[in-house]
Amino acid sequence: MKDKIIVIVGPTAVGKTAYSIELAKRLNGEVISGDSMQIYKTLDIGTAKATPEEMDGIPHHLIDIKEIEESYSVSDFQKEASEKIAELIAAKNLPIIAGGTGLYIESLLYPVSHSGEAEPNYALRNELEEYAKDNSNQELWEKLNKIDPDAAEKIHPNNVRRVIRALEVYYETGRLFSSFQNEKKKKESAYDAYIICLNTDRSLLYERINKRVDVMMEEGLLEEAQSLWKKIGPEPKAQSTKGIGYQELFPYFNEEITLDEAVEKIKQNSRRYAKRQLTWFRNRLENVHRYDFVLEPEQKEESFTKIKDFLKDE
Repeated sequence: MKDKIIVIVGPTAVGKTAYSIELAKRLNGEVISGDSMQIYKTLDIGTAKATPEEMDGIPHHLIDIKEIEESYSVSDFQKEASEKIAELIAAKNLPIIAGGTGLYIESLLYPVSHSGEAEPNYALRNELEEYAKDNSNQELWEKLNKIDPDAAEKIHPNNVRRVIRALEVYYETGRLFSSFQNEKKKKESAYDAYIICLNTDRSLLYERINKRVDVMMEEGLLEEAQSLWKKIGPEPKAQSTKGIGYQELFPYFNEEITLDEAVEKIKQNSRRYAKRQLTWFRNRLENVHRYDFVLEPEQKEESFTKIKDFLKDE
């Protein structure tokens, strides 16, 4: 019999953190972060980590486990999260995985050979980025199309980051990117997972995102990002600098753009990221229970009842 877990996903600023804590309180649970940026120490405001007051005594795991100079792969998360789940189950505590990094969630639910297991090769990425700039996005895509037409068919030529990742996986592992994806489709979930996706009306979600960025700036995001910039350097390569809320402020510190422009860029990139998150969760996860606690707060009690029924059902 598979272990039962709760998985809470959804776009940024939709209320995953507060809901996961409330759920943990009600059901003797502990929270495992499924966020690729909350792993970093000192990056608190921009990653929207729950404060100790907000945690309200609920243990949180896989937060503040890496220094800002360190890398962390999907396979690292897959291994550490599954180990933590086993520990919690053994202790009779409910594992609640909450986060918006789709690749992390997918890797945990479907732990097969994973494209994320190819360690990042930043030199290769830079080389391929330069190739796209010097030639075109289309020509970079053609490179992939010659090597792995199945992968190329599913990736738009202008999705340069994804094209580069597919090429990187091939060069680093010797295996086609599409082979990992096809393998994943054949696998079933490693857990008996109750998956909840929180969302709300898009215009309202975007308002919440914009407001959250303003609050982050008031709480000291600028100083937090500047500290990161000073430690890493003006031309950052570290994985920790790629997070939204940090990468947009680096050009401001380098005196290339104004602060207003940087803040607007954070809002824009956050909105775009939310859209990508929703697309990912819609396309990659199955048997998802969808709720809108913003416009229909009464759904929250309904969700608690259904989760309790799920946990009783053996």
